[in-house]
Amino acid sequence: MASELILETQNLSKEFKGFTAVDAVNLQVQRGHIHALLGPNGAGKTTCFNLLTKFLEPTRGSILL
Repeated sequence: MASELILETQNLSKEFKGFTAVDAVNLQVQRGHIHALLGPNGAGKTTCFNLLTKFLEPTRGSILL
């Protein structure tokens, strides 16, 4: 049985005054799976999370629920 996608991003990007904080993120989250965002300080993890929760609007790309 194929796992159900509950969240997908396609080329999700966010720029702030010419600075690219998140660049072309493609992500698929399946029901029942555990996922994590890992990276050093300043890598864009919080910005990515804020895009996924719609706290921020993406510069480019889309979020599919």
